[in-house]
This record gives sequence, C-alpha cells and structure tokens, in this order.
Amino acid sequence: MTEPSKLPHRGVPEHQPAAGGIAARARAAAGPQYLNGLNPEQRDAVVTLDGPVLVLAGAGTGKTRVLTTRIAHILSQGRARPHEILSVTFTNKAAREMKLRLGQMLGQAVEGMPWLGTFHSIGGRILRFHAELVQLKSNFTVLDVDDQVRLLKQLLQAENIDDKRWPARMLAGLIDGWKNRGLTPSQVPAGEAAMFGNGKGGKLYASYQERLKILNAADFGDLLLENIRLFREHPDVLRQYQNRFKFILVDEYQDTNVAQYLWLRLLSQAPSRPGAPLSAIIPGATDSAVPGRIDPPEIPGHAEGVNPESQDKEDSSPASGSALSAHPGMTEPAAPAPASPLKNICCVGDDDQSIYGWRGAEVDNILRFDHDFPGAKVIRLERNYRSTGHILAAASHLIAHNEGRLGKTLRTEDVDGEKVTVTGSWDSEEEARAIGEEIEELQRSGENLNEVAILVRASFQMREFEDRFVTLGLPYRVIGGPRFYERAEIRDALAYLRVINSPADDLAFERIVNVPKRGLGDATVQMLHDHARKRRIPLFEAARAVVETDELKPKARGSLRDLILNFDRWRARREVTAHTELAEIVLDESGYTEMWQKDRSADAAGRLDNLKELVRSMEEFENLQGFLEHISLVMDRDGGAEDEAVSLMTLHSAKGLEFDNVFLPGWEEGLFPSQRTLDEQGRAGLEEERRLAHVGLTRARRRAKLYFATNRRIHGTWSTTIPSRFLDELPAANVEITESKGGSGWGGSGGYGPSRFDNVESFGSSYSTPGWQRAQANRNRSQGGRGQARGGFEESQSSFSGSRSDASGSRSDAFSGGFSRNKRGPMVIEGELVAKSTGTVSEFSLDDRVFHQKFGYGNVVKIDGNKLTIAFEKAGEKKVVDSFVERV
Repeated sequence: MTEPSKLPHRGVPEHQPAAGGIAARARAAAGPQYLNGLNPEQRDAVVTLDGPVLVLAGAGTGKTRVLTTRIAHILSQGRARPHEILSVTFTNKAAREMKLRLGQMLGQAVEGMPWLGTFHSIGGRILRFHAELVQLKSNFTVLDVDDQVRLLKQLLQAENIDDKRWPARMLAGLIDGWKNRGLTPSQVPAGEAAMFGNGKGGKLYASYQERLKILNAADFGDLLLENIRLFREHPDVLRQYQNRFKFILVDEYQDTNVAQYLWLRLLSQAPSRPGAPLSAIIPGATDSAVPGRIDPPEIPGHAEGVNPESQDKEDSSPASGSALSAHPGMTEPAAPAPASPLKNICCVGDDDQSIYGWRGAEVDNILRFDHDFPGAKVIRLERNYRSTGHILAAASHLIAHNEGRLGKTLRTEDVDGEKVTVTGSWDSEEEARAIGEEIEELQRSGENLNEVAILVRASFQMREFEDRFVTLGLPYRVIGGPRFYERAEIRDALAYLRVINSPADDLAFERIVNVPKRGLGDATVQMLHDHARKRRIPLFEAARAVVETDELKPKARGSLRDLILNFDRWRARREVTAHTELAEIVLDESGYTEMWQKDRSADAAGRLDNLKELVRSMEEFENLQGFLEHISLVMDRDGGAEDEAVSLMTLHSAKGLEFDNVFLPGWEEGLFPSQRTLDEQGRAGLEEERRLAHVGLTRARRRAKLYFATNRRIHGTWSTTIPSRFLDELPAANVEITESKGGSGWGGSGGYGPSRFDNVESFGSSYSTPGWQRAQANRNRSQGGRGQARGGFEESQSSFSGSRSDASGSRSDAFSGGFSRNKRGPMVIEGELVAKSTGTVSEFSLDDRVFHQKFGYGNVVKIDGNKLTIAFEKAGEKKVVDSFVERV
C-alpha cells in the first residue's frame, strides 16, 4: 500500500516551477495586483504577517502605501476579517486616506472596519461599550478645553486658591501631561503635585476626576486613561479585545506618548485563558487590582520595587519621567515574570522624524521596540521616492549626528539634482527680500507657486514674509494656522490700537472690552449696544455715559470706568509718545501681556513672541495711523483656495507634506536650534531639534534653500546671531554657498567679507532680478525716462567711478544694486534716503575710534572727502560715509 506521504494530492510535489519560467510568471500574474510596484523592502513589510514587525520608514519611502497594502494583504489572504483588524492613526485625515486607498486596492468601498481610526476615537468607542465599569454612563460627554478650564476654576475657588497666581489653564496643562503619561491621581509623584497650588496639585487632580464622574463626563485624556484602567481592573474585558484583534497596525509610532504605549502593550498581549491571574496577562501586575490605580506593566530594564519617577535621566524629555521610560542605572529583575506571547503587531514610524516631544511624544517607544517585543523583525525602508540625491545626502549626514536613533540611510535612484544652498544675509529683512526675489524668479521660470514653501522654526518669523509678499503682490497661504495678522492675539492687540486711533470703532471696542477678563459679560455689552442705538452714538461713548449711572453693578461699573480712563490716557500719550512705545504701554497696562504670561498652554510662549514681533513691525511706519492703514491692506488680501500661492508654515506643521522648492530661513543658534528647548531638555532637546531640521530638508523634492541672518530681533531686542551648528553638520560635497539677492550680501572669513557695494563689477549686465527691475522702472519714471539702462546700469563712465560731483559741488557715492539716483540729490532706495553728503572735508581724523550701527567698532585708516575707510573689528575694511559713524 502506498504511504500517504507519497500520494500526489497529499504530499509535497517533486516539481516546482522554474524561476522566470512560464509557470512562475503565470502564477505571479494571477497573484494580487496590489503587490505590483513594491520594492523588495516594501514587499517584505507587507507579506510578513506573523509576529511583531517594526517598519522604519524614512521620509518619502512610501510609508502609507506599505501600511494600507499590508491591510489589503491581510484581508485578501483571509487571515482576518475587517472587524478583526485594529489600525491606529494619529489624525482623522490619515484614517480617511487609508480607507480610500484600501478601496482602490480592493476594487470596492471598504466597509466594516470599525477599528480603523485615531487612538482617541477608538478609545472613546471602547469606553462607551463599557462605561459603567469606569463609573460613567454610555452617553457621557467629552469636555472641550474651555469646559475643562471652567470646571477647574470652580475647584480652585472651592480650595480658596488664587486663580491669578495659579491659573486654571496651567492646572489643565499639568493634568493633561499626567494623563499622557498614564498617571492617575494616586500615581502623580509628590514633587510634581507640589508644583501647583502650594502642594495641592494632586488633590485637585483627584477632585477633578471625581467631579467628572458626577457630571458623567470625560476629557480628551480620559479616553485612553480610562481605557487602561478598564483593561487593568477587568481582565475579562481586556481578553475580549485581545481575542477580537488578530492584527494590530500602528502609524507614526514614533509620536506615541506613554498612555498610548500602555494601551497598545495591553492589547498586543496574546489572550490568556479565562480565570488566569492578572500577572499572566500583564507582566508585573498584581493579582488583586486596586480600583482607581493603574500599575504599569513591568518594563525590561527596570528594577523591581523602584519607582521610575524617582530616577533622574540626564537630558530627558518632558515625558521621560513616566513609568515606561528606561532610566540609567536600573537593572534587570533577577527573575522576571514570564511574558505572554505577543500577537501580530506592526508599527510603522521613523525615529528620525520624532518632533513632538513637547507635547508628550516618547521617541524611546520606537527605539526600544525590539526590547518590548522580543523577536521583532525590523524592516528599514530607505529608498526615497521624493527628493534628489543631494538633498537626501545632506539630510542623512545631518541626522547621523544624533545618538538616539536606530539608524538608516536614505537613498534614491533619481538624479543628484541641485545642491542644497546656504545663504547668509545681514538681517531678517534682507532675508525676506532675498527669498521673495528667488520665489519671483521661480515663478517667472514657470514654477507653480503651490510647489513653493517657506518653513520657519517660530511663527513670529512669518510676519516679515507676509509683509514682503504683500509688497510684491505674491499670493500666499499660511498652513496649520492663521496668517500673522489674523491670529487671535494680534487681532486683540490691533483692536486696542484701533480704539485709540478711532474711538468710534465699535467692532474693535467690543472685541477687547472684556479681554482680558474684567467682569464685563454679554449682558453688559448688550446694555451698551442698546444705549448706543438709542442715542445714535458709538459704543465707547455709550460706555462713558453708562458708568455715570447706576445701571451696572458696582464691580462691572468700576471695571468699565477704569477701561475708559485707560483709553483716555493712552490717547493723550499718543501725541507725545512713539507709536511703538505706546503699543508696549497699552499691552502692559491693559493686562493683556500678563494674561498670556500666566497662561501655561503650549502655545502661550509663541503668542508672546508674536506680540513682540507686532510691536517691532510698527517701527517701519511713521505713525499709528500709517501702520493701521497698512494692516487693513494686508487683511484685505484673500485669494481663493484654488489659486496658486506660496505655502508658509512652521516646521512642525510641515510634517507629512512635500514641495518642489523649500526655503528654510532662520538657521541660527538660539532660534534653530531653539535656545528654550536646549535650556529645558539639554541633549534630548538638541536631538529633537536636529530631527526637526531633518524633517524640513526632506520636505523638498528638487530644491532646498537654507538661510541665516547675522542680525535678528528676537523678543524685541536686536542680537548678533551665530549661524546654526546644523549648518556645519551638512556635508560639504552636497552644499553650495550662495550670495543673498536681498541686499547687502557678505561672506568671507569669520562670517564677514567685502560688501557687494565695494565690488560693483560683480553685478555685470546679467543682474536682472524682479526687485532690480522694479527699482529701475521707478528710477526711469522719476527721471522722465532719461538715462537708458544697459543691463540695469547707465551707459555712462561715471556709473562706476565710485564718486562724482553734483551741481552743488558736493560728492555722493555711486552705489549700485537697486539704488535709484537723482541727478542733483542724495541717493534713495525706492524713496528712502541712503546717505547725504557732509561736504568734502570730514571732521574725523586717521586712527579715530568709531562705531557704525551695522559694522560695529573700528578705526579710521583712510579719509577721502566725506568718505572714510574703516578697519572694523569683525567686518574688515569698509568704505562708509562719515555721517553714518560716530566717534567713541
């Protein structure tokens, strides 16, 4: 009798199709089409379905395609049904895109995938199914931030805590941070609890959680925190979801915080048998769950009985004090509890793009993946389909300076393309002009403005670009936030100035009558409106009349009277005070600056920077009236969303986007890397800043252009800045140094060198940027068309003579590069005086010690009429007009 193993239909066939043969090709053609076009690494990440998998997907390597194709492969292979797959994203937009791509791959609409969504949407869905087990009802309300702050204010009043000294928003931020780290009130370290309300932070957190239960409400952080508590206290519920989810997929794993990590770790354990002790489900857990307490699972590398919160981590990130962080000095447990088998979990992410540590993201989660999931397969996607070779080489060389990374090198099969350019400018205004000029040149060469982006480190940098684009008539859009002058804090500040300028501006007065809070609510404003309509007078005059009556309560009447007196005083000072100084006085005396200083939200510091930038922007205008007129013109520009426009955004907002041309201004120490981040987080902060630089570079497909300024006003003070250390970390072979097109470029040793105006021949006849053409057109109009230009310069020997005598016998410099020069007057740049001659005899002598606003200190080495040659300490020898320097 033939053995069963020898039967053709039951045994292994002796013949296999030859590689590349007809049978093999036919089999491949009959296979799933969604695998076509995947490179070997992508295909490996898709078809490896068993066990834990970490896909390290660099920028532009097809991360989303791999994730969606993997889901399609699971479904087509019959390994799971749609409702048995848990797929977690960070945004609803990403979830919608995945569903759309899946439908295109499978040739049908993807239905029945209820567990494809964000962490919080899925957590909320689970919580509603089991709300009673966490002392809620299934119809619980999810509070927004305003409701959360209002509830916390009530608790502060109950504890007799001064809300001005200990703002409710600050407490809300602390609680949100604790929840992101998976900490319940009983787990908050005593030292952290003591940071608020004279040691009452922990008590207030507990009272807040109790109050939420009474109100049948949860905040955003509870959607995961209560999930974790549910799973820890009710192993049967956890087992239900462990059995349900046969596959778990996670997008952007490098951005997960501790609570998200805990939630995933619990669900990723293989289900235990019913009745098993809790320690069999969760390593390190106790068999008797304590209601209201979440003991984090034992983490390899942590000592038993050691509270990680008490350990110090050198240069740790804000969330590094969590129960899940690996800390130096902690040893492995002598006899670790046996871990449950891990199920099929696939996490996709890039440790080089972890840039959200400031909001609780833990890059350590991805760095220790193979430690948390023993036997995990790590697949690196390094083939970039976005950027050119020079851009990828620069980005890879830069990020290689980080120590905390798993390591990969992006490469491309595309051409090298243009080198990354680095350009220095004298100040931020010249930087904005130069970038504006380059964008205009790109536009003239046929580039689509939608493929141009400016990525800034801090939002206050946007203001100069916005103003410049208005001047040039370049359409732009701000991504990830409103335009500079449309931001709430800027609108508030402008409203104060508008009321000073025009007391009849009702819209402005109504906006700030109770900002900051003065106890003047809607009822008071309505009373003012009624009175104003009856008397046919502006709201401000109605308020002046109402405070003289008893219609308002004493407290509200006093607040309104103080506000009116303030405006009267500010309006009187307008005549004797510079408008920039007046703006500072108004913001301080109104309490508006103090309001944001006390705000502890993540964006409060940025709002204060924006206010300082607003005051700085006023210096360019003669008076308050002129400034407000300029603002009205800026606010009036609003093109359609479908129109071509330059994209302007912060580096954080740019993640996930890509453009042909990317401009990266502000690469200076203190700004990028941010000094605030370095001070707060040390080396960990520096590495996150470097990852942010890597993200910025890899947004560019064809051109990446870096800029830095020698002088920049930060926090209202002009500072001489140093080029960012990141510039020295770029590979020289892939970088080109270029000259600024925005004005007085410079270079040379020590960051300084000859001015472009000292070597006019460098401009030649090919210098024809859009800004130069505008200056020439203005000049020709002002001269009635006299003096035809050849390549932008007059066909005259005297153009490059260095100096000439005018009709009055005085001499004036013949600068080049965009200056308009009248025959009998001083030179101007688009109407602004450049220099005026002081005659042929200078009051300075050789070796005089002088100071120049632009070049600093130096000594006079040569005198030619009213022109001085000065050897500056930092800028080298320069020729300047003596009226520009002062003797010291």
